[in-house]
Parts: sequence; C-alpha cells; structure tokens
Amino acid sequence: MSTFVYMVRHGDSPKEAEERTRGLTPKGRLDADRLTEILIDEEIDAVASSPYTRSILTVSKIAEHIGQEVYVYEDLKERVFSSGDNRIPDKELVPLLEKSFSNTDFSMDGGESNAESQKRAIAVLNKLLDSFKDKKIVIGTHGAIMTLMMGYFDSKYNLDFLYSTSKPDIYKLEFQGKQLVQVQRLWKISGNN
Repeated sequence: MSTFVYMVRHGDSPKEAEERTRGLTPKGRLDADRLTEILIDEEIDAVASSPYTRSILTVSKIAEHIGQEVYVYEDLKERVFSSGDNRIPDKELVPLLEKSFSNTDFSMDGGESNAESQKRAIAVLNKLLDSFKDKKIVIGTHGAIMTLMMGYFDSKYNLDFLYSTSKPDIYKLEFQGKQLVQVQRLWKISGNN
C-alpha cells in the first residue's frame, strides 16, 4: 500500500497585507473551486495546512466536501525570510531565493534558512505520513516550503522547480513508508487559467 500526499500551493493572493493573514484574490477563489473539483476525484481522507489564511482558504472546500476540518500546523508555514509580517517584494525576493538555494544555511536577520525551514516542515510531514499511513492527505502549502519538503526526498525539486510552479498548483506524491516513489503534477495550467 502507498500513502499519497497532495501538495497544494495556495492560489493567487493580494500582494499587500500581512503575510499571515493575506486571503485570496477573486482569481484565487475561482482557482480554489477548480482545485476542489480535481481533488474530489482523488477520494481524500484528510486535509492539513499551513496556518496562513491563503493556504487554508485554498484547501478548505475539499475539507468541507469530506466532512472534516482542516488540520493546521504552524510548522507548515512558509519559510520566514525576514523579521516582520509584510511580504517581501519580488525584486528583493528573487536574489534572496537564489542565495538561499545555493547556501542552505543562509538567512537574513530575523529570518530562517532553507535548512531550518525544511527541518521543521519535514518533521510535520513525517508525522502526517505516520498518522495517515496508506491514506490520502492534502497539504495546503506555499512555494518555497513545498519545494523544500519535496527537495528533501529528491534534489531535482530545487529553485528551478520552484520557478516552474504556479499559484495554485497540485503535486501528488506517492510514498511507500517514508520513501518518495513518484510525483505527478495534477494542476494543468492551460486548462485552468
């Protein structure tokens, strides 16, 4: 038997507002509905999420569909890039990501490194793999932390992979025990935008 983890990168969210409480744009809400339609066919058993509002909103309808609440885990939050709650502008984020992926121990003051972020998120993922062995679980997540979790199992999930993802996005990961054996992208950009 296999355990399936569906990494769901959150939908489009407003660029302004606090990092933790940003919701979804109208496009993000529509995409969350489309995402739910895809996941309904997967017969999901449980839904977990980052504590950030945009991630919870992206996966909450699939949780409603299966009659369960979203399990929220603080350690599934996005990588903390710097102190403060505001979003880092893209022009500042790109060089920061490049430096972080070339040196996994690099962090800014008040932020955490890729290595630190990966360690906390993998601890939660391992608990979920134990708790939902041979089941199907959705994880509402973010681009960098999703890439770091997937990269823990296979180094091809790196900065180039992160840049290739969309908002939202869905990756179906098949595990045998704690070994990642297959990854399939379920979100089709051309058919869903």
